[in-house]
Amino acid sequence: MFRSERKTLKLFKFKKEEENIELDMERIPKHIAIIMDGNGRWAKARKLPRTMGHRAGMKTIKTIVREAGELGVGYLTLYAFSTENWKRPSEEVSALMDLVVEFIDKELNELHENGVILNSIGDISKLPEKARKSIEAAKRKTKNNKGLTLNIALNYGGRDEIVKGVKEIASLVSEGKLKIEDINEKEISNHLYTKNMPDPDMIIRPSGELRVSNYLLWQSAYSEFWFSNINWPDFQAKDLRNAIADYQKRNRRFGGV
Repeated sequence: MFRSERKTLKLFKFKKEEENIELDMERIPKHIAIIMDGNGRWAKARKLPRTMGHRAGMKTIKTIVREAGELGVGYLTLYAFSTENWKRPSEEVSALMDLVVEFIDKELNELHENGVILNSIGDISKLPEKARKSIEAAKRKTKNNKGLTLNIALNYGGRDEIVKGVKEIASLVSEGKLKIEDINEKEISNHLYTKNMPDPDMIIRPSGELRVSNYLLWQSAYSEFWFSNINWPDFQAKDLRNAIADYQKRNRRFGGV
């Protein structure tokens, strides 16, 4: 099961070799976003095609979704394909799109049975028809579930998202449906892909890179970042727990004292 009784406990200790990972189950992040980076490096280190790295990374998704659900995370947003990723070789892009379909075909029933809501953020209208239809069908099937919301960011870019929102707001103003003085942070948030979702409490980036890569630019204003040298295919449940444990040590002041 993705959701476990252990989330009702205030404290829970996870054993990691000789080390204990203690989590406050009442302070689990509501929203965790992950930049799934390092598939190519993982494959290169093993002298394998990059596509094999992406396939290995797909297996990690299942592990982390299950762990996040069991810990009581409300939203998990995974950066799968950016607006810039179209620049990659066509063979790699095609393989990534095929993996999207394969993941949904293999995992949808289990996700649905465990109450997961499968959602996408980004402009999926530009995806291949098979991938787009697969995503849309999964969203319809799981939309009434009550568990973890799994956002897959596909053809997503933070700047592109903000431009989209600005255009929508400008259109409302030009049509007389919105006054300029009524434009505020909430109004802007209502025109982003993450409308009605909490901003990510924590953003995780494995693989050793130390940048946001055009990811959730508006939403990450006060997110806590956690970086790791672990490549995504090697990222395990214990690594997610380590990230959350580190998050719980931080004092989030949101600009205050």
